[in-house]
Amino acid sequence: MSLAFVFPGQGAQTIGMGKALADAYPDAQAVFDEVDEALGEKLSALIWEGSAEDLTLTANAQPALMATSIAVVRALQSEGISMDAAAYVAGHSLGEYSALAAAGALSLPDCARLLRLRGTAMQAAVPVGEGAMAAVLGLDLDAVRDVAQEAAQGDVCAAANDNDPSQVVISGGKAAVERAVDIAKTRGAKRAVLLPVSAPFHCALMEPAAAQMAVALAEVDIQRPKVPLVANVVAEAISDPATIRSLLVDQVTGSVRWRESVAWMGGQGVDRIWELGAGKALSGMIRRIDRGIATTAIADPDGLKVAVAAHLNA
Repeated sequence: MSLAFVFPGQGAQTIGMGKALADAYPDAQAVFDEVDEALGEKLSALIWEGSAEDLTLTANAQPALMATSIAVVRALQSEGISMDAAAYVAGHSLGEYSALAAAGALSLPDCARLLRLRGTAMQAAVPVGEGAMAAVLGLDLDAVRDVAQEAAQGDVCAAANDNDPSQVVISGGKAAVERAVDIAKTRGAKRAVLLPVSAPFHCALMEPAAAQMAVALAEVDIQRPKVPLVANVVAEAISDPATIRSLLVDQVTGSVRWRESVAWMGGQGVDRIWELGAGKALSGMIRRIDRGIATTAIADPDGLKVAVAAHLNA
């Protein structure tokens, strides 16, 4: 039996996430306190008592989701489950930063500040309304790449997230993505819908944000992670700090190869994956990628205790 920990990306955020963990575990509360101090503001108040609209802003959602995930990690440690229990860590887009913080490659304050910058830079890279993203259901990656290529017509249009065998997300200029939605429907997609996002992530339009992240990451200490990271842009395990630094820059414009990452872990013998943090989106994707991998989503004390008891009794 082999276990991996994975960490959710943007879209999983909800008001109140992590509050029950913080109330139940002092170590989880300490995570939110550390993030508040690193950012010089009460992000925790926004997470627990703010408006969904404000929390959804990219610059807030990214560090908030990371804090919630690391609160789960610290609570697990309080219950005797350390990072050593996992063979690998992985995260979807910003979740890769959560994975690196969990594995000790990034300090929590550095991770919070990097994600605040990443969110701000990604939002600023393309004027609001000029970019878009769309989810295509029912076509595989090659088919969606063909759709994006036909829709581009000189604009940026690319497969951004290869989430699972039935879901690929397209990103690029708004007109091109709208063309892609129409083309995908004619090619047999079950659904093709524009997503309510504020910027076209993981495509070439994010180059300005990648440049800013390259500067910021060059100044941050990155340690060798305690557990290998299955990186988004290569879909295999890495541990070298210089490689991690480089791939975090590439990740801003590169495709999130989630389907391949999960398949790679399955090929290495991983048969259980715990999703640590808000929501259950990754667990659903994992089941559609490899039904041989058992998934558990942990976001609150009750779910955590059930998972711990099952693990210790296995």
